[in-house]
Amino acid sequence: MSASPGETPGASYAAAGVDIEAGDRAVTLMKEWVRKATRPEVVGGLGGFAGLFDASALKRYERPLLASATDGVGTKVDIARRMGVYDTIGHDLVGMVVDDLVVCGAEPLFMTDYICVGKVHPERVAAIVKGIAEGCVLAGCALVGGETAEHPGLLGADDFDVAGAGTGVVEADRLLGADLIRTGDVVIAIESSGLHSNGYSLVRHVFFDRAGWELDREVPEFGRTLGEELLEPTRIYSLDCLALARTTPVHAFAHVTGGGLAANLARVIPDGLHATVDRSTWTPAPVFGTVGELGGVERLELERTLNMGVGMVAVVPPESVDAALTVLADRGAGAWVAGEITAREEDAPAAELTGDYAK
Repeated sequence: MSASPGETPGASYAAAGVDIEAGDRAVTLMKEWVRKATRPEVVGGLGGFAGLFDASALKRYERPLLASATDGVGTKVDIARRMGVYDTIGHDLVGMVVDDLVVCGAEPLFMTDYICVGKVHPERVAAIVKGIAEGCVLAGCALVGGETAEHPGLLGADDFDVAGAGTGVVEADRLLGADLIRTGDVVIAIESSGLHSNGYSLVRHVFFDRAGWELDREVPEFGRTLGEELLEPTRIYSLDCLALARTTPVHAFAHVTGGGLAANLARVIPDGLHATVDRSTWTPAPVFGTVGELGGVERLELERTLNMGVGMVAVVPPESVDAALTVLADRGAGAWVAGEITAREEDAPAAELTGDYAK
C-alpha cells in the first residue's frame, strides 16, 4: 500500500541504504573476470549458492591432506580507497591466503572472497574482483565464489574491506614443515615486492600522521609516488614454491607476514634447533629505511612489523642450495642464501637476525 499524501513512506531496504540493483550490476560486471580464474575441476559457474569443485581429482593422491587458510589485507585497503585504485588490492588478498597454503607444500585449489562495502559502487566492486581473479590466475587456483555485503550506517559510502579463504591439497608424505628440518640446513630468502600487506597501520601513521606526506608526493628514493609505492601488490609465491618443492628437496617454507622474518621463520623451527639469518646478505628496499627514519622507529620494531625485503623463506638441505637458487632465478624470483640451521643453545630464540644490512 502506498503512503497517503502527508504520510511518511513505509520503510524499505533501499531507504535503509542497501541498493539491490547496484549489487546485481556488480555481479554482472565481475562475471568475465571470475570466468578467467578457473580450473578444470570447477563445476558450474557464478551465481550458485556454493562453489563446486570436483573432488574426484584428488583420487590421484595416496593420502590427500586438505589445507585451508583465511586472511585479509588489513589497512592497506585505505591506500586503495585514497588512491581510487581498486584492481590491485585483490592480488594482495590472494597472496596472503595462497602463500600460507603453500608453506606446507599444498597446491592451492580454490578461493572464495568476501567484500564488505558501505555502498555498492558496481564498477569499484568489479575492479576489486578483477584483481582477485587475476591473483588466482597467478596462483594457479580457481575463484569459485564470493559475497559482496553492503553495510550502510556501519561503513562510510567509500569504505570497504576484503577477506578471503582458500583450500589446497598436499600428499601426506610430501608434507613440509618443522619435522624435516635438520642441523646444517640452509635458509634461502626470497625477495618481497615491497611492503606486501602487513604493517600498514604503522606505515600510515608514519607517512600521514607524523610526516604529513601526501600520496601524490614524488619520492626519488622510490622512483615513483608514495601512493604507488604503498599500493605495490603483494608478490604471489605459490607457483614458485611448488616448482621448487617438485624439483629439489625442500624441508620447509615460511611466509613472512605479521610478526616479521624472525617470528615467522621461528614457526617452522623445531625444538632444539636454531635459525640464524644474516642481515648483511641483502639490502632492504628504500621504503623500509624511510619508514624507520621518518618515524624514528627502532630496527627491532621495524623487523617485527615489516618484512624488510624478504617475503618468503625456504629451508633446504645443503646439497639442494644450488639447484634451488637456479629454479628460483629461472622463475624470476630473486633469492639468496641468508642463513643456516644450527643446534639451539639454552635460552636462545628459535630464529634471529644477526649483523647489519648491506648498504
